[in-house]
Amino acid sequence: MTRQAISTTSAPAAVGPYSQAIVAGGLIFCAGQGAIDPQTQEVRQGSVEEETERTLRNLEAVLDAAGATFADVVKTTVFLADIDDFAAMNGVYARFFPDPPPARTTVEVAALPKGFKVEIEAIARKP
Repeated sequence: MTRQAISTTSAPAAVGPYSQAIVAGGLIFCAGQGAIDPQTQEVRQGSVEEETERTLRNLEAVLDAAGATFADVVKTTVFLADIDDFAAMNGVYARFFPDPPPARTTVEVAALPKGFKVEIEAIARKP
């Protein structure tokens, strides 16, 4: 099975030994995204709603570069620094995904890179 790396300047650059996404076996595996402005590469800290919006816009850019949309996403994992932010994150998240929404796991973690309140990764089908 071949693997194709996806890269776009419309989303934050990978800051380590990973790809923004990999296409393999008809699936798109998107790396976790956080609230980084893709133009400046700076963290856009704010409310969990603001960070979720920026995070999902970054994920959208990676999906677009792979030729997909949120309608193609089959699974997401949401990492929260504080599970008490679940309802606020969920309100923003729901605006991005059409019915039926993808399967999802949401977990609280001890900490996220760069002080993020939220990080989201996704698996999508290649249309």
